[in-house]
Amino acid sequence: MGRREIPLDPGAGPVSGFAHALRELRRGAGNPTYRTMAQRAGYSVTALSQAAAGEKLPSLAVTLAYVRACAADPAEWEERWRRVDQAVLRPAERGESVAPYRGLARFDVADADVFFGREALTERLANLAREHRFIAVFGPSGGGKSSLLRAGLVPRLRAGDDARRPVAAIRILTPGAHPLRTHAARLEAAEGTGDTWLLVDQFEELFTLCEDPAERSAFLDRLLAAREPRHRLGVVITVRADFLDPCTEHPGLTAAMQDATVLVGPMSDAELREAITRPARSRGLAVQRSLADRILAEVHGEPGGLPLMSHALLETWRRRKGAALNEAAYEVAGGLRGAIARTAEDAYGRFTPAQADLARQILLRMVTPGRGTAATRRPIDWGELDFEAAEDATAVVERLAAARLLVIDGDTVELAHEALISSWPRLRRWVEAERDRLRLHRRLTDAARAWHDLDRDPGSLYRGSRLAAATEAFPAGGQRELTALEQSFLAASVRHRRRTLRLRRSAIAGLAALALLATGAAVVAVQQRGTARSERDTAVFHQITAEADALRGSRTSLAAQLDATAYHRRASDGLYTRLVTDAHGPLSAPLTGHRGFIPVVAFSADGRLLASASRDRTIRLWDVSGGRRGPVGRPLTAHGDEGPRALAFSPDHALLASAGHDGCVRLWDVSDPARAAPVGRPLRGHEDGVISLSFSPDGRTLASGSDDSTVRRWDLSRPQRARPLGKPLVADGADGVRSVAFSPDGATLATAGFDETVRLWDMTDPARPTPRGRPLTGHQEPVWALAFSPDGRTLASAGYDRSVRLWNVTDPARPRPRGEPVTGHDDAVWSLAFSPDGHTLASAGLDDTVRLWYVKNPDYPRVLGRPLTDHTDGVWTVAFAPDGRTLASAGRDQTVRLWRLPDTLLTGHTQPVNTVAFHPRGGLLASAGTGGDIRLWDTSRPARPRRGADLVGHDGAVTSLAFSPDGRYLASAGEDETVRLWNVADPAHPRPLGEPVADHHAPVTGLAFRPDGRLLASAGGDDAIRLWSLADPRHPRRTGRPLTGHRDMPTSVAFSPDGHTLASGAEDNTARLWDVAEPGHPRPLGEPLAKHDGFVTAVAFSPDGATLATGSADRRVRLWNVTDRRRPTPAGKPLTGHEEPVHALAFRPDGRQLASAASDNAVRLWDTSRPAAARPVGDGITGHNDSVTSLAYHPSGTALATGSYDATTRVWLLPVTHALARTCVASGATLTRATWRRHVHHLPYDPPCR
Repeated sequence: MGRREIPLDPGAGPVSGFAHALRELRRGAGNPTYRTMAQRAGYSVTALSQAAAGEKLPSLAVTLAYVRACAADPAEWEERWRRVDQAVLRPAERGESVAPYRGLARFDVADADVFFGREALTERLANLAREHRFIAVFGPSGGGKSSLLRAGLVPRLRAGDDARRPVAAIRILTPGAHPLRTHAARLEAAEGTGDTWLLVDQFEELFTLCEDPAERSAFLDRLLAAREPRHRLGVVITVRADFLDPCTEHPGLTAAMQDATVLVGPMSDAELREAITRPARSRGLAVQRSLADRILAEVHGEPGGLPLMSHALLETWRRRKGAALNEAAYEVAGGLRGAIARTAEDAYGRFTPAQADLARQILLRMVTPGRGTAATRRPIDWGELDFEAAEDATAVVERLAAARLLVIDGDTVELAHEALISSWPRLRRWVEAERDRLRLHRRLTDAARAWHDLDRDPGSLYRGSRLAAATEAFPAGGQRELTALEQSFLAASVRHRRRTLRLRRSAIAGLAALALLATGAAVVAVQQRGTARSERDTAVFHQITAEADALRGSRTSLAAQLDATAYHRRASDGLYTRLVTDAHGPLSAPLTGHRGFIPVVAFSADGRLLASASRDRTIRLWDVSGGRRGPVGRPLTAHGDEGPRALAFSPDHALLASAGHDGCVRLWDVSDPARAAPVGRPLRGHEDGVISLSFSPDGRTLASGSDDSTVRRWDLSRPQRARPLGKPLVADGADGVRSVAFSPDGATLATAGFDETVRLWDMTDPARPTPRGRPLTGHQEPVWALAFSPDGRTLASAGYDRSVRLWNVTDPARPRPRGEPVTGHDDAVWSLAFSPDGHTLASAGLDDTVRLWYVKNPDYPRVLGRPLTDHTDGVWTVAFAPDGRTLASAGRDQTVRLWRLPDTLLTGHTQPVNTVAFHPRGGLLASAGTGGDIRLWDTSRPARPRRGADLVGHDGAVTSLAFSPDGRYLASAGEDETVRLWNVADPAHPRPLGEPVADHHAPVTGLAFRPDGRLLASAGGDDAIRLWSLADPRHPRRTGRPLTGHRDMPTSVAFSPDGHTLASGAEDNTARLWDVAEPGHPRPLGEPLAKHDGFVTAVAFSPDGATLATGSADRRVRLWNVTDRRRPTPAGKPLTGHEEPVHALAFRPDGRQLASAASDNAVRLWDTSRPAAARPVGDGITGHNDSVTSLAYHPSGTALATGSYDATTRVWLLPVTHALARTCVASGATLTRATWRRHVHHLPYDPPCR
């Protein structure tokens, strides 16, 4: 039960008086409980109750939620709130001097007098500027790079300390989308004597905003020219640390950075104290010592903590009383983590609903989602605010700028800092929810601009898949979200498509008329009957596929069975690729029987039994062993009208514990599930509903958490006489307990609830638990779910704020956050579960989804596959079976779902997978990536790959793998500039073969064995290709001269089947052929193949050697007829369909199919049986969550392996028979008679899975 509110003195001050008035308002509304108010308002019990606690003024948003829950006038209370806000919180703002802190804004040149804490780094940077002409400054987002440049370096350059190098001009710029076009004139030295310094801030925009590889390269070349004194230039670039890899992909930039690089690391305690206290001192103010100590402690270990600190200090300064900044004002501001969110929410809460929607659109335009990196801010010009409500857009921008959330700089507007994305939960949720749509919108914006710049040339309009994707993402022309230009572009594209279709129909109609004139009446009659039948079948087919398409995002398993239904009626390439995608994703089968919502499910430790509890007052047991899915015994009835709320199996799976809103805990003997029976008496003691249960690993102790704000322990050493263990556990400040969890070693108990914290308890003596460390804070709303990883080193927590947080609890007395909060759910997260190997975390949310996260490296969690979307209402519970491949979920739709996760999804790498290769006999798969590790997988049964040995040796990313034709050796290439050979004749015991080969003196980018296995080709960042004789594989010997015809770095190499020709692709946008029949005297063949408009990233020969395929960053695949090696010619038109750069190509062993992989997260198949008329096979096969970097066919041609930037490897089984079989096995009786009637009502019941 809730605690009584402490009486308030309304005359004690404005805040106390305001809280008293809120309490009176609640009394006048009939004294609703805070839980009832929370349901009405959409805010937590804690937020609403603290609004009336009188400790601090609540935010405007919370105040208005409180008022609406009491059915009062929001306008009146907003005015009252503003009066108190002015009277108490902001006295320092009225008529005061300039703020000593910059908040989210960077320190600029004019702020040098308040820029403290970076003196040593400024001195180092200034010294480097005396000796070097190109300097790179790296650091994390929020590390202070921009401030160091402007408030640190610029004043030093202006001071002219170095007489040898006078300064003629200093120019500060950011690259933007078109760096060369925008800044060409500024890249020239100023007139007169002295050097011109180009300070290029936010250099990562070159990779996030500039999409033209040629312009990017040209801009880089202009900057790198500064290293030559004759140009009278100096360049300093600031780069976010997570963009180091893209920087190192350019050899010239890599070389330049090696000479002079500054790393902006975290400040020392002394530097932080300077940054906290000295700006205030410069304005005649003081910072309370305890406040400085507290901020120091909070900033430690906080990624990007400096902008958070600066903003919190600015808001504290605004709320100070007198000449000192103290903890009271800091608390009111929201503290380190809450200040930004509070400022943003206050500004957002003052918008009308229409303005709030507009603010969302504007803010999302200012964000570029990352690909393996965090999201970045994106400056926009005012032209991108050309909405229908342009005046409102201007007003919204100005109000956000007034709140210091946006910066207006001439013609551009941008987020004040990227910390806003990570620290404002609302914006972070928007970005995560719209990630793919934002990428599509960015491309649409650029395409519309290009169309406009080309005088609206019809040739630049959207067509095909791009137009389909855009019209799907922005229905009705995107009137509310798109600018006038974007709407015009999309409308023109749609009109052009319609015009094209009309012309095509006219042509077909004309041909049909001619055909009719040439036939007799009898033939016509027969044809008409056949046509009618055909048209009817076609209509049925299209209706089924349309139903499947409509359900694909919300009912995955049902959509898969409808696809199978349609395929049985009429096979098509489009359905084939959909079925392959469907079959390799998570699919679920329903377990029905409950008649109320299901708040909890639990698996027994042996995985044979599943228990579910429902508001229908029953507990059901299900036999899920050996592929079975059926009820066991009769339902168990308990826990009063509202039924059971919590379940837990004992570790020996003989006992089941249940609890509910009746406040009781019950034990059940389930050793014989068909005859489950109660054990002993109900365990009583809680004064309110019991929400969570957890057994200790030894099974002797049961913990229960309750809405009465206590945790009780029960001694189950004798289950028939179970008894309370010690006193109830009550933490200071704790509110209703929603979750309890024992650590795997039983030494720690975690608890969480309405107070928005997670607490750890030492359970060495279960009768006398003691707190371990401080409560874990960070969640902004009540915490509903907890789960320990199997190794006990990580704790996951989640709740109302829609985020999942990971904590390092290796030392439970000193827990700390792991990485950034995991976001993706659009509503509260109700349940969490780790897979038995600890690699996967499942989360269940009220947004109707279960989501999977790859947490092998918990400091960098990643999305794993698509959301699990078969539920039709909020999901309350999720649990992993001991096999790690089966998942149960349930919730408000009254259905338990058993998910079968694909066996062909291979996890183990902690960083992006760059390359995969199949053994020539197919029983082995190798994968490797950015982490430097090479993994072997046993694929003797491709449908169930098994983890094999690891190969460790490379110092850095592995870029390419290749098996020798006889399968005895594996070659690997890496960014550590080496090629290594491994003996894998015994895959269980692989070993290095000889010493690494290091001759490129640059990262090695590609490898290929000659078909006889006696020659190895390697490509490298030194712009050369080298050939190695493997007559003695222990001692590879370089043969012949390096092949150096490419003008930029080669990316890939491939031998022709006869071994006489080598093909190479490179970043000079060309592919080349080389005659290597005599490896000692290789020579170029013919002219470069120069049809691509971007880097050539992949080359592959067809098995007959007559065709060469090339893939490019221009998103196209091209086929070349190379029967005459000296005069290759294009074979047919470019193959288009990918929406992002192509990374990899592979021919099926029979040569009749080509596979391509790209940054659009898709694999596409192409029918190459007639290369000059190659065509796509259906749509893209999807499943990866990030760029697909590599692929390889199994020697049988029946399977395809892919590696991805999402850190996973997948094996795709290509026969349609497998896709159909797997769909049926995993999704079971999804297509019931009732479901069939809703979706396929015009046909007799004939489901594809029986």
